[in-house]
This record gives sequence, structure tokens and C-alpha cells, in this order.
Amino acid sequence: MSKPVAREPLRRNSRANRARILATARRELGRNPDLTLEELARAAGVVRRTLFGHFPGRAALLEALADEASETLGSAVVAGVERAQGESVERVLAHLVLSMWPVGDRYRLLLALAKRDLGAQRVAEVLAPARAGTTAVLERGQREGVVHSYLPAAVLSAGLEAMTVALLEAVNTGALEDDGGTRVAITTLIAAGVPEERACAVVQEVASTVAVESPDGD
Repeated sequence: MSKPVAREPLRRNSRANRARILATARRELGRNPDLTLEELARAAGVVRRTLFGHFPGRAALLEALADEASETLGSAVVAGVERAQGESVERVLAHLVLSMWPVGDRYRLLLALAKRDLGAQRVAEVLAPARAGTTAVLERGQREGVVHSYLPAAVLSAGLEAMTVALLEAVNTGALEDDGGTRVAITTLIAAGVPEERACAVVQEVASTVAVESPDGD
């Protein structure tokens, strides 16, 4: 009588392979946007058939990376809001930016790649959790008179998002040094209507009291 197939170890191995492929893709595509799937398979230490079993083409791989980025970004937003429970709007906004920046830093090269290969709409979907979280904070800030009301909160949130993406791209080109997001957080608060002196003080306070941890490494 034949023994039953040990499916669970196979599933665990499959999940491990998929995670390794994605981690390698984040790293290698950042270095070489034109990396082929064959080159990726070699870098990940898997055979071509294994990689294509998970990702039958480049679009499928980038979609998976986009889904991963969206999930990680959403978790960062939740973490930022939870850390800032009961705090002022300025501090909550600073928490959000400082929580999200490491995620953007991790995926910044892939955002441009996804825009090229998957389209701007897909990138907007990836960034949607950040926009929703920021919009809610801005709405509260407008009610309390802390954030300017020249623009609707959703429009202001979209503008701040575009600014953040532009600053990530500036890090890509070397025009801006990555300092953990503190200057971006200060700039975000100023753009939202917080006076510069207050914005600097708030961000420095938050950055010094909150351990801003990067997402799990590769």
C-alpha cells in the first residue's frame, strides 16, 4: 500500500521559494530594471521551471510585487495610526510619514518600474492605503483648524502623495539623501499648513521617541 503524499512540506517549500523569488526580485530589479526572468531564477537559486511555476511572466511578477508593496504599506499606515493614538494631528501625521517612509524606501525603485510596466493606475492602487490614511488625518486636521482648508482633504492627500513619490525618486537619483524620512515628514507638515518651526519640533520629537523600524529584511 502506497504512503500518502506529504503535501504540507511541499507547500511550505513552495511558499519559501516564492518568498525568496520576490525578495530577490526586489533587490535585483532595483539594480537592473531590465533583468530577465532567467537571470532572476539564477539569482534566487531556483530552476527556471520553479520561477515560471509561480510567475509565468514579467507582468505576473510585478503584480505580485505590487500586491506585496500595497499590503506592507497598509500595515505601515495601521502601525503609524496605532502609535499616535490620542495625539495631536501634527504628531499623527508625522507618525504616518515616518512609518511609511521605510516602505517607500524599500519599493521606491520598483514604483517607477511598475509605472512603466503596469501603468500609473496600478501604482495608484498600491498607494491607496497611504492616501486613505492620510486623508482621514487631514480631515481631522481641517476640522480642528490645524491643516489648511484651501483644498479638500482628499485632494491635499493626493498632492502630498505625489510630493512624496517625487522625493523618493530624488533619493533614487541621489539628489536627496535618505535620512529616514524626517525631512520628508517636516515638508509634509509644512505643506499641510503647519508652521515650519512647529513642524520641525514635532517631527524631531516623534523621531526621537518612536522606533521607526524598516520592514523585514530580505
